[in-house]
Amino acid sequence: MPNHRISKVGEEIKRELSKMIIEEMKDPRVKGIISITHVEVTNDLRYAKVYISIMANTEERAVILQALEKAGGYLRSELAKKIKIRYTPELLFKVDDSIEYGAKINKILAAINQKEGEE
Repeated sequence: MPNHRISKVGEEIKRELSKMIIEEMKDPRVKGIISITHVEVTNDLRYAKVYISIMANTEERAVILQALEKAGGYLRSELAKKIKIRYTPELLFKVDDSIEYGAKINKILAAINQKEGEE
């Protein structure tokens, strides 16, 4: 299967899942700032790794990730209704810390720049 088709399917899954998590999920454990950063779909369209960024402390992250994994079947069935492909991939949720890592690097660079400005 062409690689560009797989990336398009991944982007469509990302868009639809983002809408569903924000608008349709009623689970009170899923709260705070949650965003889907990337979706990797396997070549056979059987699995999709969904990378999510959660702005919360470590305990809340674990609870939110557990709630999303528990709702995986519901999200997959709703996704099947919205995206017309032969197989709707099984959703595997992974935490993406790249945004927080980037914020940490920016703080370090700002501190270095501030020290250089004082000298």
